[in-house]
Amino acid sequence: MPDYFVHESSYVDEGAVIGTGTRIWHFSHVMPGAVIGERCNLGQNVVVMPGTRIGNNVKIQNNVSLYEGVTLEDDVFCGPSCVFTNVINPRSHVPRRGEFQATLVRQGASIGANATVLCGVTIGRYALVGAGAVIARDVPAYAVMAGVPARRIGWVCQCGVRLTVTEGAATCPSCGTSYHEDQGRLEARG
Repeated sequence: MPDYFVHESSYVDEGAVIGTGTRIWHFSHVMPGAVIGERCNLGQNVVVMPGTRIGNNVKIQNNVSLYEGVTLEDDVFCGPSCVFTNVINPRSHVPRRGEFQATLVRQGASIGANATVLCGVTIGRYALVGAGAVIARDVPAYAVMAGVPARRIGWVCQCGVRLTVTEGAATCPSCGTSYHEDQGRLEARG
């Protein structure tokens, strides 16, 4: 008896690895070679392709496809219908399997509804990608990203609260975590 839940309308292929306490909801498909951690929640119509790695406590909302080469670390949130790609110049008549590029979403990052993440990028720890944004290059840790193409419009605490940086320093008004900004990067102090 598996120690995870799969809705009767979903498919989990032999060879997929699924962690304890994970829930896979309606009309989803997890393919062989996919690895999903513990306590994850996959919403309706989620596809997880071979070669995908999903950490623990990841929440993937409805209508998300995770293609080969996508890695989601622990505590990542993927909003409804966000999009990942795995090749830069797709053509239906030209095989590109050898050209797939890896995409890494670091711990605690959140990706908003309908955002698009182009392959080959890394989204930093606890970054917040706004709904509808297009991520075409690496995202620093704690960055708030918005627009097409996305640009950094601010910083966010690991708890999700927007930060105000003054003279290179910020303290979260909610959880009290302190940060230091230097040369376009933000780091937690302590």
